[in-house]
Amino acid sequence: MEFGLNATHCYTFRFSQDDVIDFARVTGDNNPLHLDADFAAQTPFKRPIIHGMLGASVFTKVLGTEFPGYGSVYLGQTLEFLRPMFVDTDYEATFTVQSIDLSKHTAQILGEIRDVQTGKITTRGIATLMHKEKIM
Repeated sequence: MEFGLNATHCYTFRFSQDDVIDFARVTGDNNPLHLDADFAAQTPFKRPIIHGMLGASVFTKVLGTEFPGYGSVYLGQTLEFLRPMFVDTDYEATFTVQSIDLSKHTAQILGEIRDVQTGKITTRGIATLMHKEKIM
């Protein structure tokens, strides 16, 4: 896979309610907004939403294993949670190399998660990565 300025990579995914339950168990974030349909029905979302950080976990999965991949070192990440994400919904994450610093073997990569059905961006952020073999 080519990795350079303006290179892009797409990844499609979805989360189940079991994924949300597992994430809540691992992190300790048992906010009823994520786990209790009756509680969530009383919120502006009208149904449970997934944890924002669960959705954003796709960034580390893709950047660490696919683009640029194994050997990546995460140096930083910004995140904006623009819209809620829901279980059993198809999403596509698109990653685009925004800048490269060859002397430091680093790159800034824009990540955007879109709801496949609506095309609306739910999550956006810039990752800063180092990879001595692929960013040269």
